Amino acid sequence: MNKILVSACLMGHAVRYDGQAKPLSHPAIARWIEEGRLVIICPEMSAGMPVPRPPAEIEGGATGEDVLAGRARVAEITGGDVTEEFLQAAENALALATKTGCRYALLIDGSPSCGSSFVYDGTFSGHRQAGNGVTAALLKQAGIAVYCDREVEQLVARLAADEADHAD
Repeated sequence: MNKILVSACLMGHAVRYDGQAKPLSHPAIARWIEEGRLVIICPEMSAGMPVPRPPAEIEGGATGEDVLAGRARVAEITGGDVTEEFLQAAENALALATKTGCRYALLIDGSPSCGSSFVYDGTFSGHRQAGNGVTAALLKQAGIAVYCDREVEQLVARLAADEADHAD
């Protein structure tokens, strides 16, 4: 059975920077829970970051790939540099995905860790830009298919297709 790494906030855990959750309600989620398919992680908490914590964004309009390559940093609104924590968070998520055999990830979009279709531009002004967060970028580099919280139907279809291919 294909396992799915999933953001803890999507599963109702109050782990976001603001101490909130972003629970995702979808029939597939309930089915995947019953099947034991989901592997839950909050990358930032796995790296020891507190809840709540100051908002953080990737600076300079950069992306997670830039952070992984050492060309950008992740900074809190207070100015604190949390790049190392976000890199550790990404490594922890990849290690868990690898250990548990996750070939897919379902992550909250917009996060400097988990964003996979957009992240914020580093100005703390609410402006979005296309790109990956640090964890999403590392997972993709490792060959894990990453889906955002608005792409559950696409993940359902991908799982069905992959499992049909392997049933033959």
